[in-house]
Amino acid sequence: MAQLKYCDKHNQVGFLRKPDESAGFAEIVDFLRGSNLRYALSTNPTIYDSLVKQFWQTATANTIADGTLELHATIDTTEYTITEASIRDKLHLEDASGITMLPNNEIFEGMGQMGYPTDGSFTFWKSFFTPQWRFLVHHLLHCISSKSGGYENQFGSNIATALICLSTDRVYNFSKLIFDGMVANLKSKTKFLMYPRFLQLILNIQTENKHLYLAVTLTKTIFGNMKRGFRGAPRPLLSVMLLVANTNPNAGQEHHAVTRTQPSSSTLPVPSTSSPPVQSPPPIPASIPTPSPIPETEPAPFEHTFEEPSLIHQHFSPPQEQAHGQMTMDDLLQVVPQLISRIDSLETD
Repeated sequence: MAQLKYCDKHNQVGFLRKPDESAGFAEIVDFLRGSNLRYALSTNPTIYDSLVKQFWQTATANTIADGTLELHATIDTTEYTITEASIRDKLHLEDASGITMLPNNEIFEGMGQMGYPTDGSFTFWKSFFTPQWRFLVHHLLHCISSKSGGYENQFGSNIATALICLSTDRVYNFSKLIFDGMVANLKSKTKFLMYPRFLQLILNIQTENKHLYLAVTLTKTIFGNMKRGFRGAPRPLLSVMLLVANTNPNAGQEHHAVTRTQPSSSTLPVPSTSSPPVQSPPPIPASIPTPSPIPETEPAPFEHTFEEPSLIHQHFSPPQEQAHGQMTMDDLLQVVPQLISRIDSLETD
């Protein structure tokens, strides 16, 4: 079996914040914050690489007695099942009665209302939209759709139907879109490690192998990318979208992706307590940056790990404490300049 790979332009973490670079995008950001897609777009769980790989290496599609299609996979010798209903529940989509496809004439009419120059073709192009609409299309394509990233500028009638439903306050069945994409991936000649973020959210388990996969997160550069090459007057959002943006209690709140949970403390090394603890030096007021995860440099694409700790996290041994357990003033005078020097070196970096 060929080695399956991740695609870093698939199942990304959305960007629903409003930094200075977001001028002109406030309405579409508020609309997505207020929609039922908010959780699926931007939740960023701790993803176990082994969970994703084992799922797609063992997954099969089976139809049960009532006609329901299920996906079955074995992870660490335990079998797990995914259905359209479980996707709906875990991703908070509430779309069981949602539309799956609109008639052709409604698709062309709906796309025209968004300012898209329809020509009778069912292949649509993200670059033909004005910036706010591009932002919406981009999030659907890269965060939720089953596309692997190829031909990322174009999309078909299913995403067009989703756009029209979103813009006219109709419920689209994203759960079925995701499930059908997973079933199709099983049969595809170009099968890949699809929906790593969603698989972790749906199954919600750790694996014996604790190596993590870091989902690619959209950044504030997305706003500049959506404006690139655009000339002319922006196309406003439809009135019902503005209503969602202005009335939903989630819409006006600053959004931050859910922080990754860390592995259980039982999997972390426990420091030795054989020697008495050393009293830490007095804290020094300073803003110390926290290291961020970066991709590892292994040949395998799209697998990531965390960067090495910065100097401020390296072990620092203060002078030997006195017999009664307290440091002298001379000891403190030696410690403080060293800490200040290290902090200064970090800030200059």
